[in-house]
Amino acid sequence: MRITPEDRAKISAAVTAAEIDTAGEIVTIVARRSDKYHDVAAHAGVLAMLLMLAVLSVWPGIADRLHAMVYDPWTDGAHQGALYGIALLLVAIAFLVGRYALSSMPLRIALTPGATKTRRVRARALDLFRSSAEKRTIGATGVLIYLSLDERRAELIAEHAIHSKVANETWGAAMAALVAAVQDGRPGDGMAEAVAQVGIVLAAHFPRADDDRNELPDRLIEL
Repeated sequence: MRITPEDRAKISAAVTAAEIDTAGEIVTIVARRSDKYHDVAAHAGVLAMLLMLAVLSVWPGIADRLHAMVYDPWTDGAHQGALYGIALLLVAIAFLVGRYALSSMPLRIALTPGATKTRRVRARALDLFRSSAEKRTIGATGVLIYLSLDERRAELIAEHAIHSKVANETWGAAMAALVAAVQDGRPGDGMAEAVAQVGIVLAAHFPRADDDRNELPDRLIEL
């Protein structure tokens, strides 16, 4: 799933149209993903280590057979230190296999718990809101609509002037339309529809004044 040139034009046009009747400023950002999830791959490695330890505890003969391949059982006997060394080697191999099995980003995203993805997308959206919309308008009327494609999740964050007048539940329809379109593989349509619905809400609470000017860019920001 990707954003096409037609999507960019559609979203920018939707922002321009939505801001005609409101003093609110809508910022749209689309990112490929919100995090690299390196910790998820590391956790997979740790889990593989624990599984290997569990296997060795249930079937200790595995280490004995590997020991016999290195030492002569008739002369050397089973050295406890060597057995521990073999176990350590197996655990290290298990970690590397688990860690690098998730080197593929699509697989890493697929195996990341939904709650984790939601938290990462929210954190990234907050960071981008602070740098792109917060305190950048005279009336503190900036709104960020953020979409993270790989996680298929979206966030809407509004400045305090808007947040004080509009309940979070009010944005539900806009975000539902966006997520539904993304699930259908139509991120451009979803963003444009969300922008249009957000514009209706803003126009009702923050009508445009005669001296209003466009304070934030209408174009889609892609990361």
